[in-house]
Amino acid sequence: MRMADPRRLARLLRADPADRRKMLARMPEADQEEFLTHWELWAREQQSPPLGDWRTWLIMAGRGFGKTRAGAEWVRAVAEAEPDARIALVAASLGEGRAVMVEGESGLLSVCPPRRRPQFEPSLRRLTWPNGALATLYSAGEPESLRGPQHSHSWCDEIAKWDNASGRAMSAWDNLLLGMRLGEHPRIVATTTPRAVPLMRRLLEETGDGLALTRGRTEENAGNLPTRYLRDIRRSFGRSALGRQELDGELIADLPGALWTRAMIEECRETAPPAMMRVVIGVDPPASSGGDACGIVVVGLGADGIARVLADASLLKPSPERWARKVARTHESWNADRVIAEANQGGEMVGTVLRAADITLPFKLVHASRGKTARAEPVAALYEAGRVRHVGIFAALEDELCGLIAGGGYEGPGRSPDRADALVWALSELMLGQARMPRVRSLEHPAPEIRSASAA
Repeated sequence: MRMADPRRLARLLRADPADRRKMLARMPEADQEEFLTHWELWAREQQSPPLGDWRTWLIMAGRGFGKTRAGAEWVRAVAEAEPDARIALVAASLGEGRAVMVEGESGLLSVCPPRRRPQFEPSLRRLTWPNGALATLYSAGEPESLRGPQHSHSWCDEIAKWDNASGRAMSAWDNLLLGMRLGEHPRIVATTTPRAVPLMRRLLEETGDGLALTRGRTEENAGNLPTRYLRDIRRSFGRSALGRQELDGELIADLPGALWTRAMIEECRETAPPAMMRVVIGVDPPASSGGDACGIVVVGLGADGIARVLADASLLKPSPERWARKVARTHESWNADRVIAEANQGGEMVGTVLRAADITLPFKLVHASRGKTARAEPVAALYEAGRVRHVGIFAALEDELCGLIAGGGYEGPGRSPDRADALVWALSELMLGQARMPRVRSLEHPAPEIRSASAA
């Protein structure tokens, strides 16, 4: 087994990156291999384990920061130093664990020198290092698999992505903690892009109580990322809530009095919805051709009586013809029953625009007698009752939902919650229409009509 020459290593550590590469190029191939995998040479300070008596090291940073590499290198260092180490590798699913933590570009098989690379046995979900150290893969979606096994160390990847349904993420973490009873100093490293889920909130409350926290932004790893990627991704997301979360590694806090919270939305995620009995499309059209956005949200109702948000097809600053054709394509793609649009906020224009574009589909005009927030309150109650699921992640829509404040007001991105309003109309149609009490309509507010875009 070949080890790095301490004197040559010291010179490399002192050299600047350009000189370091020249020095490496002059080395024999075997030495190059050893030094290229010597993490101390290449790690940034934030990717190195913190000093002190910590129990959990949480790396909460933007995408591309180098979280996976830091986690894999920590596991590698533990395994090479402690032959008795028993390490848990916990991911959102076994597939993600194998693809990212083990076989990924920054995974364990890639970061270890060939002569000290562990043997991976996929059928056993196990890695075995030459000195006897062991690491085992687990899925956070199966919390019971962590009940019983004992470990001395653990690397938990993307904990904010762990399944929150029925408290699985919290159960997986608790079962892991209860099994961290080997060795004198059990430790956990958790690497993740932040999201305001219950497990993240709980960990952050432990600051000062055995938690070491590292934060970071995507740009801090600029030397290992394409310049064009950094430029384009920042141009696309800027300082939006999604950009602050995914690029700056910022945990987006809930607004006081918000109708929707991040935790509420995370708890309603779903990946495999049943067949839909009905599908409707909510449309919040721009009031003018210079409007901010056209909200287009697809919602379905399952046989279990639970509504699912299926797609957000909204458009930013579209021309009338463009958003009309997007509504028509979305209607066709989802085989929707109906399009729901607000009559007194451009809804009458829906029929005119669709007919002008020679598009035929059924739509229903609805009249707003209350403000956006008041209309949203009963829909938020459906979420609290567990009667709505999100099939996937709809970041822009969810940012708007979390910006609606009880009692009136909007403090989310953009000037108006166009996507959220479209969702409210669609869910009201599916879930609240039958519950409405009969009332006498005034002449100023005629009954909503169901029309065809081809009608005169």
